[in-house]
Amino acid sequence: MKTLGQFIVEKQAEYPNAKGELSGILSSIRLVAKVIHRDINKAGLTNNIIGNSGVENVQGEVQMKLDLFAHNTMKQALIAREEVAGFASEEEENFVAFDTERGRNAKYVILTDPLDGSSNIDVNVAVGTIFSIYKRVSPIGSPVTLADFLQPGHRQVAAGYIVYGSSTMLVYTTGNGVNGFTYDPSLGVFCLSHENIQMPPTGKIYSINEGQYLKFPLGVKKYIKYCQEEDKATQRPYASRYIGSLVSDFHRNLLKGGIYIYPSATNYPNGKLRLLYEGNPMAFLAEQAGGLATNGESRILDIQPTELHQRSPLFIGSKEMVEKAQDFMGEFN
Repeated sequence: MKTLGQFIVEKQAEYPNAKGELSGILSSIRLVAKVIHRDINKAGLTNNIIGNSGVENVQGEVQMKLDLFAHNTMKQALIAREEVAGFASEEEENFVAFDTERGRNAKYVILTDPLDGSSNIDVNVAVGTIFSIYKRVSPIGSPVTLADFLQPGHRQVAAGYIVYGSSTMLVYTTGNGVNGFTYDPSLGVFCLSHENIQMPPTGKIYSINEGQYLKFPLGVKKYIKYCQEEDKATQRPYASRYIGSLVSDFHRNLLKGGIYIYPSATNYPNGKLRLLYEGNPMAFLAEQAGGLATNGESRILDIQPTELHQRSPLFIGSKEMVEKAQDFMGEFN
């Protein structure tokens, strides 16, 4: 079976003008996945990575110990490779410029949610790591600037996630389809297990936190009721499946078809998910697999970010389902 390392080398050969930096970054992320996989599998045996750290992040949310562990693991792996000019994380207020000679001459910046769904780790529920890679816009040879990170999602050169579940999988795209690799711990390698993933155009699953129903916009409430109505022609009612970990919910819908919604609400008027660390990379993956991602009005990948920790509503998944949800948003809001 083809390994992730072999796959990266093959794909690099398709771009004769590339010098291998992007391949090196993906190799660093592969190493991060192995390290986090190792420690997550020991979560029930140690108190070092379970529970909260007692520290709040920039959004005022209590950081879990595993958030900080994953953040530092990703940061150190990228610094060690010196193929990245800068790094921004959901867990850190400001971006980090890798201000070394190689860092200043590097072409790429990385944005990441180091551990999505980390509050689930204490109860042994799947969590994930999300990453997004852009080519810098500031001059090569100088330290990176904020503008390098505030780019619309359609400028991503690569994005992906690692899901740590019953097995650990790395799923990524470089703009030429989506491929998934499953980790074989006995060999210590990721093997190509899901080649050229195509998201079904429609599905039978909707994923949303219905406990917040009363706080949702009217269009979202109407769409939820639509999902629950009986209609044999459209195979409704749909099944409600919500794990509470974006990576896990998205991964299931990517393979089986479905829609994931995290809308605005009275307590989150701009939505809760972060555009740069969650919305853009997942939207890039969705579109590359034939799906769709919007904020309820417009394409996620066309939004011009204005701040590092900007929030956005997210409607993502099978194309026909997202379009239907957006119709409800347009009609009732």
